[in-house]
Amino acid sequence: MRLLALLILLMLPGEVLAETIVASLSTSRVAITSNYTGASIVVFGAIERDSQTVARTGGYDIVVTVRGPRQSVMVRAKERFGLIWLNREQQRFFDIPLYIAVLSSRPVTEVTTDALRRRLKIGLEAIVYAPDFTVDRGGRDEPFRQALLRLRRQDRLYVENPRGVTFLTPTLFRAPVGLPATAPPGNYDVDIVLFADNVVLSRAQTHFELVKIGFEQQVAAAAREWSLVYGVAVGGIALFFGWLASVIFRRD
Repeated sequence: MRLLALLILLMLPGEVLAETIVASLSTSRVAITSNYTGASIVVFGAIERDSQTVARTGGYDIVVTVRGPRQSVMVRAKERFGLIWLNREQQRFFDIPLYIAVLSSRPVTEVTTDALRRRLKIGLEAIVYAPDFTVDRGGRDEPFRQALLRLRRQDRLYVENPRGVTFLTPTLFRAPVGLPATAPPGNYDVDIVLFADNVVLSRAQTHFELVKIGFEQQVAAAAREWSLVYGVAVGGIALFFGWLASVIFRRD
């Protein structure tokens, strides 16, 4: 019986596998140097159809999601107590991406249904408000999710562009990803999802890395591997230049 069911499935039309994505990046490695002010990486790709698949009349939609290195983040709520502000309630976000960019050919609300968007975590709100993004505290976590999303958007570390993917032809597309100077170094994962008529047809993954090179890399490595010596050296240099400035600008 199981063998018969398998044969029936194999004989059914394989529409889900009819289209595939072939994607690549303009570069797989971005270097941070002394004059680094940000960078841009272009995701480009093609939609390949098998010989039996005809072009869809409704066209295709592409959603590109870039996630940066992960780290735990604490968000605190400040309340005024007399003349001062104090940190009161707080919410920790465990192992979340420090950078997220969502680029799409149309607004994600038009690309697919709300239920599928939440399940696949398509769009910034679907990612940040996902149950596993932080601990669910029965609604008390909502203000902290909102604050995290607002602050990261202000720093251009959480970005959503509903026109970020451009189709050069009906099957060729490109999507530039902007990296601000504050983007953290590390590995970045790129997820590309192909939609048509509110249905996921295919997806592809790739990645790139943002790394420090040259003198900046040596300083970062020294601070990490010889933290005590690095701290003493930095403190000594600061004291020396403070003393030197007092001697130069002394009035007597």
